[in-house]
Amino acid sequence: MTLDDIATISGKGGLFKVFKPAKSGVILESLDEHKTKLVATANHRLSILSEISIYTTTKEGTVLLAEVLKKMHASFGDDLGLDAEADASELKSFLKSVLPDYDENRVYVSDIKKLVKWYGVLLKYAPEIVSSSSDKKE
Repeated sequence: MTLDDIATISGKGGLFKVFKPAKSGVILESLDEHKTKLVATANHRLSILSEISIYTTTKEGTVLLAEVLKKMHASFGDDLGLDAEADASELKSFLKSVLPDYDENRVYVSDIKKLVKWYGVLLKYAPEIVSSSSDKKE
């Protein structure tokens, strides 16, 4: 599995595996123990994880999520030392340690919370994504 196979839907918690196309959209399966299936239509705001970036203050302006996940794994392995419910200053310090040049004005605490949650889900259900040394989008 790669980040191309995983999506998030605005307004729905969690991550979803892109299962297969359907007549009216895409069939998704929740990336959890329930394996709930749903059809994402044009009305859903679907984002494929390989297309998500984090704002930075560098010349490029962003870093792919895949790179950030790998940096997190290289620095912290299977235990980040905090969870998504940590306090805002702790979450910001955490991201600063992983991505020193992240744009503090454009990356919100809620974004960092999602990143931490996603890392935990990926580590549990698709560990090859966070620990692999290469990804086809890089």
